[in-house]
Amino acid sequence: MKVYIAGPMTGLPQFNRPASLQAALNLSFEKHVPLNPAILPDGLTEADYMAVGLTMLQRADAIYLLIGWQNSAGARAEHALALKLGLEVIEQRAENHG
Repeated sequence: MKVYIAGPMTGLPQFNRPASLQAALNLSFEKHVPLNPAILPDGLTEADYMAVGLTMLQRADAIYLLIGWQNSAGARAEHALALKLGLEVIEQRAENHG
């Protein structure tokens, strides 16, 4: 299953990349294909990141929401699109964090 990883990035240390990368690794171990926007390079605009991320999301079978996703306007938009597309929604639980 292709799983898009969504979560807060703006304003967090290292743009929350460690949490996104750990989630991608965990999903890979579960035989999923992680679609991780946190691998995009620095230097793009927020609009660029959203455009690429939403395109990735449209190719996914599920969305994986990192802890704190509700505090991110981008992740909330991705969640809303995932619901519209009928994707499976998986929320990270505290015991899976790290």
